[in-house]
Amino acid sequence: MPIKASSARQIEALTADLASERADTREAAVARLTLLGARAVDRLLLFLDSESSPDRRAAALRVLEAIGDARALDHVLAAIDAPDRAVASVAASAARVFLRGPRGATVVDRLTRTVLDSGRDEEVRLAALRALTDLERRTIAPLLAALQRDPSEAMRAATKRSTAIDAAEMVQRAAERGLPDEPEELGDALARAGASIALPLLLRVIERVRERETSEPAPRSAEWIKVRARAHVALAGRGSRIALYDLRESIESAASPLPVEFLSALSTAGDASCLEAVAAAYVRSAPAVSRAGRTGDRWWRDHLADVFRTIVAREGLTRRHAVVKRIGRRWGSALEDLWAGGARP
Repeated sequence: MPIKASSARQIEALTADLASERADTREAAVARLTLLGARAVDRLLLFLDSESSPDRRAAALRVLEAIGDARALDHVLAAIDAPDRAVASVAASAARVFLRGPRGATVVDRLTRTVLDSGRDEEVRLAALRALTDLERRTIAPLLAALQRDPSEAMRAATKRSTAIDAAEMVQRAAERGLPDEPEELGDALARAGASIALPLLLRVIERVRERETSEPAPRSAEWIKVRARAHVALAGRGSRIALYDLRESIESAASPLPVEFLSALSTAGDASCLEAVAAAYVRSAPAVSRAGRTGDRWWRDHLADVFRTIVAREGLTRRHAVVKRIGRRWGSALEDLWAGGARP
């Protein structure tokens, strides 16, 4: 990218400010250089590779991390071997932004070697480990297992913290950045932290998971459906009906029994608007039961009846309610079953 003379002078002045003894001057320079973006990269790399002071090189690394330009990658990785531990630590942290890029495998390898090198300064090793924890848990699991036997007490302690990945952070990451590769991890995190997650984040997770289900083969899709069910349980437990539309649509369109968590959430949060969906699923399950008497279908049918009665009781509905009348007109015999207590043998 061509750089105008005025911009070049500005970049030169700002990089000089990175060495200022005044913290506010340094921070202002970091912020302004970050805004200049790619135009500042070449000059920053010159400072990074020069004999500039450690403070100045560390500040340059912070800017390069914020910009995330691929031209900086090799220089950042080389700086991890800097003799000054502050520079090396900041370089290890800066490498994080390149983990998911085209050369992500190279970055992972370099950071992993740094973490496992017991001869390196602990501060540098810890910075490299923190950078790697941005990856999926299953990716770094072998590394964390190896570190449990590390001679450094600080590394062992950090490993324990990393192994117990914060469940709330995982759910937030799934909502804001995208779903993890493994549905089981997110499902466990929802079970552990669902009670403390912001309601809009839980709704976003449900929406992301529902989109994911449609692109997966049947066995894998079923695993993601269980994750969505757990998110619904978390919402219902908080008394929220923010995703009731998804519960209603899922029950209404279910071609086969859903995970029990869907019924649990519906029992807790469902209202009169859900009764027709429950009745439709109940009616749709009847032919399979009468033909085969399958245990799974019977379980599903009986629990649908339980959900129906629970909602009716909680909402104080009678047969005169408009929704109940509509169900009676469409599925009279089914309504009698549901009202009386579920499917008969």
